[in-house]
Amino acid sequence: QVQLVESGGGLVQPGGSLRLSCAALGFTVDYFHIGWFRQTPGRDREGVSCITSGDGNTYYADSVEGRFTISRDNAKNTVYLQINGLKPEDTAVYYCAADRIQCSWNPRQYDYWGQGTQVTVSS
Repeated sequence: QVQLVESGGGLVQPGGSLRLSCAALGFTVDYFHIGWFRQTPGRDREGVSCITSGDGNTYYADSVEGRFTISRDNAKNTVYLQINGLKPEDTAVYYCAADRIQCSWNPRQYDYWGQGTQVTVSS
């Protein structure tokens, strides 16, 4: 059974850091393009980062460039999203997703999704 499991969210003060994890179960994460998205109530799911299968090229949305870092640990079959310099506007549910074809900012393209992890940035 293919499954993605996110973890690592929480309540953080502005300026703080978090590392989100996306563990892949039932498939090899290196064979898929893995994207991170975030969503707040009433808004569309927003792509923030993606890492390609194999060579591991990385992409970032302009809104997070320089603060977010995506990485992959093939031995742990897990993709990470390191978030530094957190801002209140980063508050959202963060999801990871897997796609066979390519990295994309279009959430409809992705084949598999995790359940999400809440990130709240507040003092």
